[in-house]
Amino acid sequence: MEFAEIIKTPCIDKAILIHQDTSLEGTLCITTHYLLFSSRKETNDEIWLLHSMVDVVEKKSFGSTNTSTINQYKNSYSIPGGQIILKCKDFRQIIIQINNNQEFLNAANSIEYLSNLYDPRLLYPFFYRPNFKLLEDGWQIYTLEEEFREIKMISNDWRISNVNKDFLVCPTYPEKVIVPKCIDDSVFVSISKFRCLGRFPVLSYLHKRNKAAILRSGQPMVGLNAKRCKEDEKLINSVLAKGKKGYVVETRTHNSATNARNKGGGFELEIHYPLWRRVHHRVTDRQGSLLESLSRFVEACTDKTSSMDKWLNKVENSSWLINVKDVLSCACLIAQCVDKEGSSVLVHGAEGLDSTLQVCCLAQIILEPSMRTIRGFEWLIEKEWTNAGHPFYLRNSKSAFAFNTQQATKEHSPTFLLFLDCVHQIYKQFPNSFEFNEKFLITIFEHSYSSQYGTFLYNYVKQQKEYNFKSRTVSLWSYINLPSNIANFLNPTYEPNNRVIWPSVAPQSLVIWERLFYRWTLNQLNKEPLLPEIIQELRFKEKKLKNEAEQLRKNLLELVMSE
Repeated sequence: MEFAEIIKTPCIDKAILIHQDTSLEGTLCITTHYLLFSSRKETNDEIWLLHSMVDVVEKKSFGSTNTSTINQYKNSYSIPGGQIILKCKDFRQIIIQINNNQEFLNAANSIEYLSNLYDPRLLYPFFYRPNFKLLEDGWQIYTLEEEFREIKMISNDWRISNVNKDFLVCPTYPEKVIVPKCIDDSVFVSISKFRCLGRFPVLSYLHKRNKAAILRSGQPMVGLNAKRCKEDEKLINSVLAKGKKGYVVETRTHNSATNARNKGGGFELEIHYPLWRRVHHRVTDRQGSLLESLSRFVEACTDKTSSMDKWLNKVENSSWLINVKDVLSCACLIAQCVDKEGSSVLVHGAEGLDSTLQVCCLAQIILEPSMRTIRGFEWLIEKEWTNAGHPFYLRNSKSAFAFNTQQATKEHSPTFLLFLDCVHQIYKQFPNSFEFNEKFLITIFEHSYSSQYGTFLYNYVKQQKEYNFKSRTVSLWSYINLPSNIANFLNPTYEPNNRVIWPSVAPQSLVIWERLFYRWTLNQLNKEPLLPEIIQELRFKEKKLKNEAEQLRKNLLELVMSE
């Protein structure tokens, strides 16, 4: 079907847009990739919304019994037409009122169809042409070769393997991976048959101070018959330093991991891995109720009517902050094993596509100062998410509002959003240790769900290569790293901190991300414009005090010399 057949009414005059308790009359334009609403009264009042940002489309005809909510804006029972309620993946809710039944139905059906396209090649990034000069190719922000050069400066025990060439061994891994130097490629082929989805253990991080490694993989397919793989045991033991033992951090509870054996999965058995201690640390993944948790949390954040007690109960019952705590706790555990004990760690849950990536990535932010810079964070996302197999397009095609609809499945999960929330928690506790600000994290969140850029549009590197993303779409990092843009994402209080940072996971230390979850429901004062002025004044005072201290030291020295 051609797009022209879908958009039967591309332009609608005298439409009314209701957003954040304000009502505007203007013209609604529906294009193949986005909605454009322009107000006639205010020339600067224009809303541009990609169809892919729409999570759920609800239709309320003026002649139906479901029109009670519109009476607060206009009594329209007697007028033909209806309201289109757009519930978006960034938690906005936009109402478009159209006073013509045919135009209302045509617009609603067009938006609903265009917001549920499942072929990424039909989406805006493949048609977008940037209006800025590409000063750098964001697709090159991370390369395996650059990572390997840094690893060689720490240890010579690793190498780049081409065992996954043409994605024949593991379809969710890139073609090149970093593995122990002493292990032949043939061994990885055998291990891939033993690990879920073929995800054999690969290097995620190497600690500079003690050379302890973080590996990640899929679960071992031991099953009820307690299968073993000697090649897997050899590989894992090869990363241990002499006299050292390692940790297997399992992101499922013991019961969940045990139940997985009934389906052919499971965990490493101590009898076959005597040098490794297994630790179970629950992290909710997509097979749990993570999308339901987000849905309930967003519902609580958009609730303006409940009493404080009821609201607190809603927040607690959503378990979102509990999920944040679990992920952060697991990441801290991994970081402690590496930094405090100098022990290598193997991390996995079930498939190794979700919670595994969350905790490995957060552990690196805790351990590695460079990951707290803008470019370092971009590099980390490319390395640990887009190149490590997280299926962004599949996970983020639906969000919080879709949970109670038939469109949401277990494959949809806010895994990456939960990770960003955890980063925000660390940022709040160590505000001077991050080069970037909240706006940077929120921008990444928005573009991970809907974007004109191709960074988060594919599922695996294999799909990226097959669809030729790098030459046909623009990277988000190309836009963010423009000199004219990057200043908007800088933290004015940043002071490089070369130490390991240890976030608190106590309940009183965790906060609701207000600028993300409340921005469409509360009329908050934007404090950011005042921040540069405050920082400038503080730095002026700091400079003045330093000069005075220096002068006092000189006076003291002169006094001592004179005596």
